[in-house]
Amino acid sequence: MGLITGLLTLPIAPVRGVVWVAEKLNDAAERELHDPAVLRAQLAVLNQELESGDITPEEFEREEERLLERLYAARVSSRQIDRR
Repeated sequence: MGLITGLLTLPIAPVRGVVWVAEKLNDAAERELHDPAVLRAQLAVLNQELESGDITPEEFEREEERLLERLYAARVSSRQIDRR
């Protein structure tokens, strides 16, 4: 970035900083959303909730299906990345 460009865009520097932070938070959320280890841990917690009676079998099945779909999608996307 040149001196003139730097001086002219100085007033919007806080906006660029906020955008940068938002992008980093989005990246971290995406990684956690698709991390197989996190998904497996959530499945384990779900099983514990069912065993302790905190949730009904219907709720368990619904949540388990959602988590397994996310786990499958994470595995498929990681295999596609490996092939590149």
